[in-house]
Amino acid sequence: MALIASPPSNPKQHQFSPLHRATRLPGQAELVLSRAMSNTSMVLNSGHYISMSNKLLLNTKFSTHLRKNANRTDPHITSAALVEAAEPKPKPEAAKFRRILLSDVVVNHQRRVFFGRKWNAHDLVKASVVLAMHYLCLFAPFQFNWSALLVAVALYVVTGLFGITLSFHRNLSHRSFKVPKWLEYFFAYCGVQALQGSPIDWVSTHRYHHQFVDSERDPHSPTAGFWFSHMSWIFDTTSLNERCGGPNNVGDLQKQPFYRFLEKTYIIHPIALGALLYGLGGFPFLVWGMGVRVVWVYHITWLVNSACHVWGKQPWKTGDLSRNNWLVALLSFGEGWHNNHHAFEYSARHGLEWWELDLTWYVVKFLQAIGFATDVKVPTEVQKQRMAI
Repeated sequence: MALIASPPSNPKQHQFSPLHRATRLPGQAELVLSRAMSNTSMVLNSGHYISMSNKLLLNTKFSTHLRKNANRTDPHITSAALVEAAEPKPKPEAAKFRRILLSDVVVNHQRRVFFGRKWNAHDLVKASVVLAMHYLCLFAPFQFNWSALLVAVALYVVTGLFGITLSFHRNLSHRSFKVPKWLEYFFAYCGVQALQGSPIDWVSTHRYHHQFVDSERDPHSPTAGFWFSHMSWIFDTTSLNERCGGPNNVGDLQKQPFYRFLEKTYIIHPIALGALLYGLGGFPFLVWGMGVRVVWVYHITWLVNSACHVWGKQPWKTGDLSRNNWLVALLSFGEGWHNNHHAFEYSARHGLEWWELDLTWYVVKFLQAIGFATDVKVPTEVQKQRMAI
C-alpha cells in the first residue's frame, strides 16, 4: 500500500569429460602425465627398441622420478590441485542469515530504509503523514470522550471493512465479485479515507505482492526484515519502483476517470474529512477520528503483510510464507486467513471453515442476497483438494 499518490529459470547440468592436468617446462612442449604413465613401449635414440623388462624398469624409474619431483618446489611447475586446495573456502552465506523471533522465517536480504540512502520527496511526505498520525495519538488519553470513540469505531468499520478489505482488496485487486459501478465507487472512496493511498497505488502494490510473493522483488516480504514488511517499505519508493516497476499492472483502473481523479486528488479527501471532524466535534474528534482510527487501521493492515507471513498455520501448499493468523483475522475483518487467500487469490471468501470468522465475506454474502453482488467467486472442492497439504 502506498500513502500518497505514487510517482531464473532452472540451471541446466552439463556433463564434462575428465580433465588431464599438464605441466609445461620452459621452451618445451607439454608433457601430459596421464599419457606418459599409460605408454607400454618407447622408442629411444636412433629407433632402438626397449624390451618389455627394460621398459617396465624405465617406467618404474620414471614414476619414482615424478614422485620425487612432486615434492620439489619449481617456479615453472605448479600443481593446480594444490593451488585449489590452498584457496580459502568461502563460508556459507546462510551463516549470515537470522530467523525472525518465534518463527522459521529467515531474513536473507535485509533492507535498510532509514539510513544510507537518498530520500525523495514522496518518501518524506509519506513519512511525515505517518508520523503526524502517530503524533495525534499522543493526545488521545487527554481528549477522550464517548462520542469521539464512537466516531473512531464507526470510521474503522467504514474505512477498514468497506474501504480496504471489501473494496481495495477483494473487489479491485482480485475482482472476486462485482457490484454496480456506483456502489464500487462508493466503497473505493471509503478506502481513500483510510489514508493508505489511492486505489490505483494500493491495488498495484498488492498485485505485485502476489506476483513476486516472498522473493526479493516482493514489495513487503519479511525475508527482507520483519519491520521492513510491516511498514518501512512504504518509505522507499525508489527501491519499490526499481524492483517492481510503476503502477503498470492496473490498466483496468487507470482507464476509468473516477480512479484517475482519486489518484490526482487523493490527499485532499482525508484532509477534508479531518476538517469536517474538527468542525463537528473539535479536537477530540480529530484526535480519535483521524489519529487513533488511522493508526489503528494502518497497523492492522500492515500486520497482514508482516505477521501473516511469519506466524500462524499453513493448511495449503502455496509455496510461500503466507500463514493463517486468527488474531489478525479477528482485527482485520477476515484478512488474517492469509494462507487461505494465497491459495485461492480469486476467492471472495477468506475464512473457508465455518469457524474462521470473516466479516468481509458476510458483507459480500449480504450484498449477494439483496442482488447487489454478482459473479461471486469461491474455490470448489476439487480446487481445495489440489491445494491441500
